[in-house]
Parts: sequence; structure tokens; C-alpha cells
Amino acid sequence: MVDDSIHRRKFLYGAATASIAGFAGCTSGSGGDGGSSDGNASGDGSSGDSNGGGGSMSLRVGTSAGGTKNVGLAVERAVSQNSDELSYSTVESPGYVGTIYRMAQDQFNGGITDNNSLTKALDDRGSFAEKSVDEIPYYGFYAFPYSIYVVARNGTGIETFDDLAGKNVYPAEPGYSTRATTLDVWSQKPTKGIYDKMNIQNMGVGDAPGAMEEGRIDAAIAYGTPGAGYTGWVTEYDARVDVHYVEPTDALKQSIESYAGAGSSEISVDEWGMQQDIQTDQVFTWDLEVNYTFTPEASEDAVYELCRVVDEHNDAVNEAEQQFNDFESTSDMLGSARKRIPVHPGAAKYYKENDAWDDNLSVGK
Repeated sequence: MVDDSIHRRKFLYGAATASIAGFAGCTSGSGGDGGSSDGNASGDGSSGDSNGGGGSMSLRVGTSAGGTKNVGLAVERAVSQNSDELSYSTVESPGYVGTIYRMAQDQFNGGITDNNSLTKALDDRGSFAEKSVDEIPYYGFYAFPYSIYVVARNGTGIETFDDLAGKNVYPAEPGYSTRATTLDVWSQKPTKGIYDKMNIQNMGVGDAPGAMEEGRIDAAIAYGTPGAGYTGWVTEYDARVDVHYVEPTDALKQSIESYAGAGSSEISVDEWGMQQDIQTDQVFTWDLEVNYTFTPEASEDAVYELCRVVDEHNDAVNEAEQQFNDFESTSDMLGSARKRIPVHPGAAKYYKENDAWDDNLSVGK
């Protein structure tokens, strides 16, 4: 099994295609980073405090449970140790979609969410088709990826993505952001014909390793953050079932590149390999890219200071939580930025002052 304390990660994700928007886990439980909530659930830890506006140097950051919350707490710790000016607090929020809704309602002025959910909010797709938002938050910096690929049980005859047609395929638990991103990618035109022939399995992640062991699941996604390890249920089936890598087809790569809500990477298995040999040295992944975002009302000075802390004291964040990106340069903080999503003015100021700005991006007003 992969140890979650596996070696520190260097920033590996600059290969994401410019036209593309990548451990998104549960809606609320262990590893929880889902996106199915509409933001109306109670128990967000806000205690009715709706002061989500731009206090001069104050940020309240909405954060999903599980791994995403651990990242948020690591950043909060780094701020408390390395900034005398910024007041930072973590507020539990119901998933990535729920975070977007709550930021639009000014319940907090910062939030950790993902490019797929942000893209759907822009286009009124998914949950936002029934309940849209008046604004989406501005981009701040890249927090971490959940990189995803497919493995199949040995003996199923599955070698490439095309072989998944007619097979029992498990794309994670309903409500998981990794599942939503995976199905969004697969349902693109180049691979839709194969996707339509799959027997998509719906069950909790707690049941999936047993179902694979019993032969009821032929193939499943594997995902995690390179250098930080896989999500828990993946490490469990890794220990119980003999599996191998499913080779991507050109059509799958085209589907990934054509879908605005996902990035892509080619990653050596040495960076995060399973305990067993999955019969490849490198995996091609589609990535759920998770970002720090901020409302337009968030203080420019506060966002600027947070960018400074996570850049200058990146080691302090990584020491507390390996899942957070290990930036090699300031420009890597823009690794998941997209043209359609403006950058917060405070963040843009920081990038420009540090010669890291990308002129293809826009600054929010």
C-alpha cells in the first residue's frame, strides 16, 4: 500500500493544456472534497456569521472536509507563523460546489474549489443548471491536483480504454468530484460511444474494494496527489486485488483536451506508484485542479499577503500537509489558471511584482 507520508512532491503539472481547465473525494466524509451540495446544508461552522466581505486584512476560507480541509489548515498554520498582518480562519464548507454557492452568498470571502465546478458555474451546467450563481470567485493560486487514471483487474482482458465497453466500470462514489470529472471527460464526443456502452457501477467507496475482489467490478479509477499518495479506498484495493494500467487511446486524450474542466499530466509511477507493479512506467491522467479562490470583495492586501506567505513559505505548508503543491517558482502558482476565470486583483498584483504574470490571463474588477 502507498504510505500517505510518501516523499515530498515537486510541481509536476505545468503540462496541462492551455485550453483545458485535475484526490477529489467525498461529499463530506474521509478524504471529503465533493461537489454535490448546493450550499444550503447546515453545520458549516460559520455560526451565523456572514462577515464574508473584505475586512482590511482578514480572510475566512471555506474548505471541504477531509484532505482539502487538511490543506486549508496547513495554510492557516503557515499564515499564523509567518504573517503579523493577515487574519486567516478556516470554515468548513459542503464540497466544492457548495463552496461556490456560499461564496456567492458572501458567507466567506475565500474558498477552495476546483476548475470543473467553476467552469460549470460559468456555463450553468450540473448543479448550476437548476440554481445558478450571480458571480463566481476569482482565481488566487493552484492548491493541488487530484490526478486520475484507470486500472483493470488482471484477467478481464481489458488493455486499452476501448476495452471498457461492456465492462463493469467504477468511477468512484456518486457525488464525488473525481467521479463527476471522470464522467464529464468520458462523455465528450471522441469517447462517448465507449462510455455509453460501459456498465457504470454505483456504490460507496467502502464497498468497492470488496466488489473488485469478488469480480463485480472489472475496472476502476485510481487517483490521488502525486508525491502525497492515493486516496484511502484506492490503497485498499491495491492491497487486495491484482490490477494493471489501462492504456489511454488517442480518443481519450482528445476528450480530456476538449473538456474545459480538466487538466492533463504525464506522471512517472515512481512519483506515487502503487505497491504492486501495474505494468507501466508512466501514467497519463486527467486532473481535477483544486484552487484557492476569492470573492471580488476580498481585500486586495489580504489576498496579496496570502500569496506571499504560500510562495515564500511553501515549505512550511508542505511540512504540515504534503498534498499542497510544492512550487518551484512563483509562476507555478498560476499552473491551473484559466482565461475564463479572472485572477483576483490582489493575487495579480503579487504575480506582476514578482515577474510571474501571464498576459493571457485577465484581472478581476
